[in-house]
Amino acid sequence: MELAVGGMTCAACVGRVERKLARLDGVLATVNLATGRATVTHPASTPVAELVAAVERAGYRAHPVAPDTPPAPPHGDVTDLRRRLAVALLLFIPLADLSVALSFVPSLRFPGWELVVAALALPVVGWSAWPFHRAALTGLRHGTTTMDTLVALGIATASAWSLWSLAVTGGPLYFEVAAGITTFQLAGRYFEARARRAAGGALRALGALRPAEVTVLRGPAGREAEHRVAVAHLRPGDRFVVRPGERIAADGTVVSGAAAIDVSAMTGEPVPVEAGPGDEVVAGTIAAGGTLTVRADRVGEGTRLSRMLRAVQDAQAGKSAAQRLVDRVSVVFVPAVLVLAGLTLTGWLLAGASAADAVVRAVAVLVIACPCALGLATPTAIMVATGRGAELGIFVTGFRALEAVHAADVVVLDKTGTLTTGRMRVTGVATAPGVAEQELLALAAAVETSSEHPIAAAVVARAGDGPLPTVAGFRALPGRGARATVDGRDVLVGRPDAVGEAGPLAGQVAEWATTGATVVLVSVDGAVAGALAVTDTIRPSAAPAVAQLRAMGLTPVLLTGDAPAAARHVAAAVGIDEVHAGALPEQKVELVRDLRAGGRTVAMVGDGINDAAALATADLGIAVGSGTDVAVESADLVLVRDDLTVLPAAVRLAGATIRTIRGNLAWAFGYNLAAVPLAVAGLLDPLLAGAAMALSSLLVVSHSLRLRRQV
Repeated sequence: MELAVGGMTCAACVGRVERKLARLDGVLATVNLATGRATVTHPASTPVAELVAAVERAGYRAHPVAPDTPPAPPHGDVTDLRRRLAVALLLFIPLADLSVALSFVPSLRFPGWELVVAALALPVVGWSAWPFHRAALTGLRHGTTTMDTLVALGIATASAWSLWSLAVTGGPLYFEVAAGITTFQLAGRYFEARARRAAGGALRALGALRPAEVTVLRGPAGREAEHRVAVAHLRPGDRFVVRPGERIAADGTVVSGAAAIDVSAMTGEPVPVEAGPGDEVVAGTIAAGGTLTVRADRVGEGTRLSRMLRAVQDAQAGKSAAQRLVDRVSVVFVPAVLVLAGLTLTGWLLAGASAADAVVRAVAVLVIACPCALGLATPTAIMVATGRGAELGIFVTGFRALEAVHAADVVVLDKTGTLTTGRMRVTGVATAPGVAEQELLALAAAVETSSEHPIAAAVVARAGDGPLPTVAGFRALPGRGARATVDGRDVLVGRPDAVGEAGPLAGQVAEWATTGATVVLVSVDGAVAGALAVTDTIRPSAAPAVAQLRAMGLTPVLLTGDAPAAARHVAAAVGIDEVHAGALPEQKVELVRDLRAGGRTVAMVGDGINDAAALATADLGIAVGSGTDVAVESADLVLVRDDLTVLPAAVRLAGATIRTIRGNLAWAFGYNLAAVPLAVAGLLDPLLAGAAMALSSLLVVSHSLRLRRQV
């Protein structure tokens, strides 16, 4: 299940929530800072209320959410931050100008100038900074520390020292430091929240594809009435109406009607797909130019759209090994910084510095060391990458998939349904002397109309829409063909070994066989009347995709259960040199294992049930989205567009994501390693520290957002 967790601001918060949940028996939790979600695995005996209470005991808000609900945009947070930032800027700018002027030109000081400075600063360090103080007090109440503890302590220390100086000692004032830290931190939080909202926009757009209501047909056959109901009430087997411009509410099969289906929002494909009786349609797509009656096959969380959304959210919740290390470090980082700030204060006092200087340097340590950039380094990149992938028609099911795509050096591709469309068509017709081509096609189609075989559908399609002869006594010959009486003549349509010698057509049949085509002979009353060549059409995008993979340094391999001749023909057409044909499912698994044993990192691309085991065995399983549910469930990455060039796009996206994460972590770690010693040494002003810390988080998020333009 999932919990939406509110109030988290840094990686230390993430670790704290995870630890609190893990203390419950049998509970495992993964918390994501960027999405504000906790993915929780728990025994059925553990009530949800107990999980929520555990999070609240850690000092955060929580409530359960539906598993396929995209994270809500942080509108409230953004609005509140913008309001507090506006007040802070309005007062801090004149405060900073006044403080600088009076510091450098003492003659400008006027009676009561200290009170004016205090009046400008106090609303900033009080009201504008309240989110930091509130979070710090909440943590203190629960015996915890977070990034907000450091910020609030820095603001409070500078403010308290200034008030003490104003009221008692007449020493230097640091109101502008406290107000500056507040302003810079609010600015960082505000722009970070806006960037995070933009990062999750693609996923929320996908979530919005589900309609709220659907028109269901209810009542006796022939007298059904339309009822408008919530989509949640739709059940498998229900028939529903989709009018022009409406979104399809469930995965289903068209019962009647015809329409062009706009699939662009789901797959990015700009060309509508025609759908009619018997065609499958998916939830989230739009009917245009016609009305459909659809039988619901999969509804709710069972639809492909919901499963894809869930996969993306799981990917965003997942963590790399580097991010898990960051979470562990952040848990102890904040207490360590508090100790370091105390040592800095003590050390400077012992070294003879004034109390004011020692306090300022301790404040600089508190502010500069906040680990928020570390907490955002990985999840923001994953969030942007998965959202961008969804826009391209690439659904990533985990961080492991991105790492594996980036590392892959061999791509094993299935043939039927992957490199080819999986739709058979008649590409050649040869007739015996005295037999007309249309007559041959009409006889063959008349027999095949009663068969459900893909080859039969191809023969019927080639014959056209005209009337067919009368058929009687149809009999299927499994694995060999079909037989029937057509207008009183015995017609057999099937493989050459079922029909017999090809006679005068033997030369043509042999030529077709060398190209990998499936040859179908048609005999009438025992004599061969003609032959048909049936082929599976190669995807237009297959050859460009293979060429791009080669250019990236990957080795493509064709692995299929089809005959060697057909496999070699497809391989030559798309540019693949290594071919393994006639492979059973267990032999596909064996080849993948052999490649991995040889030190290769293998990505397997397939679409069928017979590919599922190999997909699960490979370092990375990639399913073509038009494939079977079993293949899709076995994969780490799903390509939903009917275009193989999204495969090299996925490789580019993975590479860019890994590079972005590494850059983010290098910056976040490097920033803290370099800045903290400067602050301890007294070489970093608290005002600059606040600006630098806010800027570090903003840079990490902005660097991640660049992924939307890189692929």
